[in-house]
Amino acid sequence: MILYYILGVIALALLIHFGIKFSKHKSLYPFMPFKYNFRRRRNTFKKTLELLDKRKSKIIVETGTSRKGLEATRGDGAATIVFGKWAKQNDAKMYSVDISEDSVKGSQSAVTEQGLDKNVSVLLQDALVFLAEFGQKIDLLYLDSYDYSRTDVDIQQKSQEHHLKEFQLAEDKLHEQTIVLIDDCGLPGGGKGKLVVEYMIEKGWEVLIDAYQILLIKKGTSV
Repeated sequence: MILYYILGVIALALLIHFGIKFSKHKSLYPFMPFKYNFRRRRNTFKKTLELLDKRKSKIIVETGTSRKGLEATRGDGAATIVFGKWAKQNDAKMYSVDISEDSVKGSQSAVTEQGLDKNVSVLLQDALVFLAEFGQKIDLLYLDSYDYSRTDVDIQQKSQEHHLKEFQLAEDKLHEQTIVLIDDCGLPGGGKGKLVVEYMIEKGWEVLIDAYQILLIKKGTSV
């Protein structure tokens, strides 16, 4: 009887342990293999993918590339691979631009490994220059450049100002069905999206999801 009690306690402890661990595992299965954990970005990624499908998107622009590919789904999100895979499946085109040579090399290696070269272009360029010169309408704009700091107020402000400039340079390339996703917003000081979200709301955009990332669409458009 005591043995059964001990085994029961052990079983309960294991269930609690693995139940908590499982609850923290946020996959995009079946779109991505179950083993990849997207944690705090899962819900915004999932909704963005749904909107891309519904709106039959064709052009995706990302500022700040996924330097570690799928190795960092929990930390960096691996958006280049996630949206690059969607682009491949839907005959769309993704442009991922970054000013860091090391980041571009890492991302390009992951893109090639995943067989996404035909649909994803990883570019070594200042995002502000790229957006100013870009000549196509953008269906998804994903802002994730200029690394943020949890403690340095000066870096926080510069990152926020940079993301606002990126949006303003892209603004004339956007349209009624454009989706905008901003990373690293749930951080001290307001995160990367503080200034750009305020600006967008004044310009007729609305927040669809406000989590670690912020997802916005034009006010009044269908979800």
